[in-house]
Amino acid sequence: MRLTILGGGGFRVPLVHGALLTDRGAGRVTHVVLHDLDTDRLAAVTRVLAEQAAGVPDAPEVRATTDLDEALRGADFVFSAIRVGGLEGRAHDERVALAEGVLGQETVGAGGIAYGLRTVPVAVDIARRVARLAPDAWVINFTNPAGLVTEAMSRHLGDRVVGICDSPVGLGRRIARVLGVDPRRAWIDYAGLNHLGWVRGLRVAGRDELPRLLADPDLLGSFEEGRLFGAEWLRSLGAIPNEYLHYYYFNREAVHAHKRGARTRGAFLRDQQARFYEEAGNPDVSALAAWDRTRAEREATYMAENRETAGAGEREADDLSGGYEKVALALMRAIARDERTTLILNVRNRGTLSALDSEAVVEVPCLVDASGAHPVSVDPLPGHATGLVCAVKAVEREVLAAAESGSRATAVKAFALHPLVDSVNVARRLVDGYAAVHPGLAYLT
Repeated sequence: MRLTILGGGGFRVPLVHGALLTDRGAGRVTHVVLHDLDTDRLAAVTRVLAEQAAGVPDAPEVRATTDLDEALRGADFVFSAIRVGGLEGRAHDERVALAEGVLGQETVGAGGIAYGLRTVPVAVDIARRVARLAPDAWVINFTNPAGLVTEAMSRHLGDRVVGICDSPVGLGRRIARVLGVDPRRAWIDYAGLNHLGWVRGLRVAGRDELPRLLADPDLLGSFEEGRLFGAEWLRSLGAIPNEYLHYYYFNREAVHAHKRGARTRGAFLRDQQARFYEEAGNPDVSALAAWDRTRAEREATYMAENRETAGAGEREADDLSGGYEKVALALMRAIARDERTTLILNVRNRGTLSALDSEAVVEVPCLVDASGAHPVSVDPLPGHATGLVCAVKAVEREVLAAAESGSRATAVKAFALHPLVDSVNVARRLVDGYAAVHPGLAYLT
């Protein structure tokens, strides 16, 4: 099988390649095509992959190209992992929002909207090219904001595009670990949107083990989300939220912590990865060792401001190993080999969450087989969660409409309707501020 990775010079590509190297089954990926616009980044990542594959028998053949159409032709699977505007763009997203006193995180609030506005047109172009050049390919979308971008692409690819995220997997794994349960035997009742979901139950042999967790303050304080949200709030919710909901439930504290920081997360990653790519370009240096060091630092500092605000301490060692590449591999194997499995994915709703229409992309458990990912029927969300999900989905729809029409007024509406933006005037200033720093938003008039 042939796998094309768009954004092939990206820092996390070696995670995917590492997962591919563990797959020894029939029908595995034998050819990997890396596509990126930056030849230096492509060269650096190609070096890392070559070192990863050293001594591994029958490792996939890897080649790199800057020609998008060439990369797509003949693909069986396409991973979309692009970052429009790069990490400099992310840093701009954060700074413009924080200057207005609102959150600039890349998938949540104003920053997520700005990222979506410049990413959706590019993602739609990719979807159209896939439909034309590789109509039988399956697209696995890693690109943030994952739910929004997956929905944009689904309008051209239907159910052949699936969005993935490692947050629900990691959350389920942590809950199972605390309860002493094998996560492979547990059914995780999770529902919502990408970075906006809740675990409402964790069932083993038909028994829901989550009430046992919620009733025990010591257990609740023993894992990341318990420390992040606090036992009292989790018991009030009767569920365990995705970590990104900290930005909603503790927004004031999160904004204050981000404004107080010496650098935003995007600026930190920009500078950190610039050092990596420079080091990996030196033929006298092990590119793989440089990547490993950089990744360890990156994972250890993930959501550091939120953990500091909550007094949650450092991340646990078990949570530093990534995870989205394992979801991607399991998804590919299920489709390519009909190895049926259950995964939490971003797919079209198809009536799964009754408050949303059929075409809305949601994040829910799915049964995956050779015919794709099929959302599983879940219980309705409680009222507070339904309200938040519907509000954020309405914002996503305005982002899609603005990207399609080029309407500045619609973009302002998207910002103003978001629960974390508190004024229409702030929304107008955000649009102006982002248009001033992002050439990719010049289409808004």
